[in-house]
Amino acid sequence: MSPIDPIPKPPTLTRYATAVLDSEGLPSFQINTKDKSYKHQYSNIYFVRLRLLRQFVEERALKRWGNHQSAFCACSFSKCHSVEKLQGNPILVPRVLEVVKSRMCYIIGTVYMDMPLKPNVMEDIARDHSIPPPPPNRKFHSPEDNVMLEDESGRIRLVGDYVKSARLVTGVIVGALGAETPNGDFEVVDLCYPGMAPQEPLEEVQEEYGMDVDEDDSSLDQWIAVVSGLDVGSLSPTDAQIQMLVEYLTGEEGGVTEQVSAAQISRLIIAGNSLAQLLPGDTEQPQKKSKRYGYDTATFSPHPVLTLSDYLYDLASALPVHILPGESDPSGTILPQQCLPRAMFGAVAKLPTFSCETNPTYLRLGCQPKNPDRNLVERTLLVNSGQPLNDMFKYLPSPPNTRLSILESTLKWRHMAPTAPDTLWCHPYFGGDPFIIKATPDLYISGNQRRFATKIIVDEDRDGSKTRCRVVLVPEFAKTGVLVLINLRSLDVKTVTFAVQGMTGAGEEVKQLSEPVKEASPSPRLEPVSTAPKSSLSSEYM
Repeated sequence: MSPIDPIPKPPTLTRYATAVLDSEGLPSFQINTKDKSYKHQYSNIYFVRLRLLRQFVEERALKRWGNHQSAFCACSFSKCHSVEKLQGNPILVPRVLEVVKSRMCYIIGTVYMDMPLKPNVMEDIARDHSIPPPPPNRKFHSPEDNVMLEDESGRIRLVGDYVKSARLVTGVIVGALGAETPNGDFEVVDLCYPGMAPQEPLEEVQEEYGMDVDEDDSSLDQWIAVVSGLDVGSLSPTDAQIQMLVEYLTGEEGGVTEQVSAAQISRLIIAGNSLAQLLPGDTEQPQKKSKRYGYDTATFSPHPVLTLSDYLYDLASALPVHILPGESDPSGTILPQQCLPRAMFGAVAKLPTFSCETNPTYLRLGCQPKNPDRNLVERTLLVNSGQPLNDMFKYLPSPPNTRLSILESTLKWRHMAPTAPDTLWCHPYFGGDPFIIKATPDLYISGNQRRFATKIIVDEDRDGSKTRCRVVLVPEFAKTGVLVLINLRSLDVKTVTFAVQGMTGAGEEVKQLSEPVKEASPSPRLEPVSTAPKSSLSSEYM
């Protein structure tokens, strides 16, 4: 009888560690008592935004058009009166209403999209409230839209084929090259944006900028996990998938390979919508009843919060956890959303590894690689719960625009939420605009998206310096079961999908992981499935 091989003993694993570094120099989205005022007009935000970003547009416009002869004119102006009249270097006109007809020039201002389908507060006030309001439009874009450019002096309409194909939303600061037409419009032949903000020099890493580069040896690197849209308490709960997620991150699930992989995950970021949105209840006034714990148990259930607290306690006991509020969470509606109250999470609030963050938020992480030949790595993260991207997506036709391309454009606009305060509610700031991207982050994460997508954005200046940022769209976990993992050193990205055979999550059928199970079969096995993401250029990411 041949001897039986001994069962291999799993190695003793120690979770990799990262530290939250001092965020000095990064914008803060905390609204203190001194700034918590609603007496200011929202127009101040536009004036401050234009004043702060105008200089960057002027610098790039001077490099782009300063010594450029008007070669655009002969082919770009559909009603060009005379090529000779438009020859010469284009000049900067300081105010949009001071443009001269048939003179090549460029102007700088704030884009305003005049869209008939966009919500109008005056129409809401004037409508008959006895009739239910129509459902909100999924898209604001229509053929009747007009693009305006405004500054302190006034507003002028931008026309031309170049404007029709440009990716523009309300609140973007741009420079427009062209000339005024006889009817008072400004025909545009080129646009200039502020460009990506400068970035602190960091350790040189690999030069591969693929969608999902997971080929190099990263066994000694720290990873972070990002998830969004847990939707705890929804009508179609995904408790099985969430429990699998918790067990995977805590190293209680799978074999040795999965446990080694989980040990490399140094912290978890939950990017909003952890709780399901409360549905409107009965409008009739209930009879007065005795309340227990300060609320009426007939109209409010604490179970979703208690369930989420239990999940968070298990996670925070194993690794640091950062949680952001989202659109469906019990937080303020306007941006920036303030931190969720720690007291609502019970026992996990006492753990030092549990942190409540604002939405959006900056995080600066530092990690010492296990490989002694590598230096300390510092990464700056900009994370939000997806409201700015979801709002900008309504302004643009799709295709050709995708959510990934719009998020990429926000880096070139140097603004993460340009549609605030027009169609995205935000705090009425008076002396500044915290949504301006003053320094390009290393990781730019947007949660609660329909599908996963990622891309490396590289901007190279004339002096050879490069600015690089990894943008990541994190899908809703309740609908996709996707957990995103990011390597802090190389910025590689991979995903892990959690699904349960024969079960549905959030009202959507989960793809079968194997052959259909017969009725007599035992209960399905729960296990995470590693997946390689599809190309971000696929049409399904629209």
